[in-house]
Amino acid sequence: MKNREVAHLFEKVAEMLSIRGDSVHRILAYRKAAESIQALARDINQVYAEGRLTEIPGIGSTLAAKIEEMLTTGDLEFYRKLSAEIPNTLVDMLRVEGLGPKRVKQIYEALGVETLEALTVAAREGKLKDLPGMGVKSEAKIVAAIEALARHGDDRTPLGDAWPIAQGILSELAQIPGVSKTAVAGSLRRMQETIGDIDLLVAAEDPEPVMVFFCSMDMVESVAARGPTKSRIVLLNGVGVDLRVLPADRWGTLLSYFTGSKDHNVHLRELALKKGLSLNEHAFTPADGSDEIRCATEAEVYRTLGLPYIPPVLRQDRGEFDAAAKGELPRLIQASDIVSDLHMHSTWSDGKQSILEMAQAARRRGLGYIVITDHSASLGIANGLSIERLQQQAAEVRAADEAMGADFTVLHGTEMEIKADGTLDYPDEVLAKLDFVIASLHTSLSQSQEQVTNRMLNAIWNPHVDMIAHPTGRLLPDRAGADLDMDFIFDSALASGTILEINAHPRRLDLRDIHVRRAIEMGINLAINTDAHHSDQFEMLHYGIATAQRGWATADDIVNCWPLDKFRQFLATRG
Repeated sequence: MKNREVAHLFEKVAEMLSIRGDSVHRILAYRKAAESIQALARDINQVYAEGRLTEIPGIGSTLAAKIEEMLTTGDLEFYRKLSAEIPNTLVDMLRVEGLGPKRVKQIYEALGVETLEALTVAAREGKLKDLPGMGVKSEAKIVAAIEALARHGDDRTPLGDAWPIAQGILSELAQIPGVSKTAVAGSLRRMQETIGDIDLLVAAEDPEPVMVFFCSMDMVESVAARGPTKSRIVLLNGVGVDLRVLPADRWGTLLSYFTGSKDHNVHLRELALKKGLSLNEHAFTPADGSDEIRCATEAEVYRTLGLPYIPPVLRQDRGEFDAAAKGELPRLIQASDIVSDLHMHSTWSDGKQSILEMAQAARRRGLGYIVITDHSASLGIANGLSIERLQQQAAEVRAADEAMGADFTVLHGTEMEIKADGTLDYPDEVLAKLDFVIASLHTSLSQSQEQVTNRMLNAIWNPHVDMIAHPTGRLLPDRAGADLDMDFIFDSALASGTILEINAHPRRLDLRDIHVRRAIEMGINLAINTDAHHSDQFEMLHYGIATAQRGWATADDIVNCWPLDKFRQFLATRG
């Protein structure tokens, strides 16, 4: 079994335990274990082979034994026994908006309904309304939620889809008289690669006009909940949006409370309790009954707890509290640190603008140099370049470089395909004439881990290959990407000096943040590139920067922050 399979099984166990009514601590233990395994940057089989399962956050001896059982037998007896008591199909019913574990258990025990399909039939036949605590309105809401699920599904929303939606809504809310502050919150503010619901926050003394506007926007499909300070809507595209409004003098605690991950916020509350305080979205409340402590900024929240400000992207409870206490939080990379883009496409392959147009747009964004890296011949669907066309392109690159003047440099490169058999699209004598060589996977991503890893290693160890682009080849949310052995990839990239890319396209964000952090700890060269096919896509850079920040990256860790002379010196040491 692989990491994802182990994590998924633990997630199902947690949901089944919640339906059965087990203790919250036991349920959270399985959820925490699932999250840790999902975030693990190594193959869990290798971690097990090294006897280090209990070093994974949230994994004690009991859960380690269960992981060992799954890895060695491909099964988990506890899960099979639990399934005999709580059908695992009940977990699907939790996908329905408004159905919690207790309600699912009630419906199962009273009506024998144990699948989402059976629930749909029961709801439409009016069998739910007579259950205790239900009624006609509750039944109608469940029917509507089932229909919405059928229309939209319940897949998480990619960051690149959620971010512009949130910014568009906030720009409208900011125009309402009396609104002084607006912000995204939750996983979106932490810039996770996918998000569940969009969380929005507003500071205003009178929340009513804000709620009226929010619930009546044209993009609203339905209003799931409407209250004086918080409401929830479902957009026409199926995305849920939650809004909370509080006065500006409570903004710091509001923003902090609804930004951190669950584990980060638990840690915050524990620190508060040690200081004789309780913490919620409204304020700190002293246990001695004295006046509450309001915080207008997040910096005040952390200062009250004796800590420096922790950036939102780090609020995952992955060591940020210890680092903050020691004064060792990283100075995270910023957009202003980036001086180059090493991966982009022109009309020579599947790009939409000429080399010169891409260069001019890059300079307008403040960059000092770029590399044109059109696709190679094997990627025919992208109009990949034959050797002859690649050589012809060199003249246009040099012409564009000259036209840009002395203060901007255009380099000639390629994004070369790593073919299914592991060979590379261009021979070494062709690669040697290029300024910069990228290798990447686009096809045959479902090969076995050994086969696809060997393909990648063949590219990494080629002395002419300078960078590996979007290493796994994944596409969010539909394509998981190649099952690479990242231990081998990292070790080889470090030994060879090959750069690994953080692809800023929100459908990729590849490397993942957990891999970024591990690469940084090892000292591997990293680059953040837009993979732009049009100059408009230079705007995507901030997604890649956020992924790097979530991996604790500083400007010192990123090749794109190097001045041109340093970059040329690096290339001179390559093949």
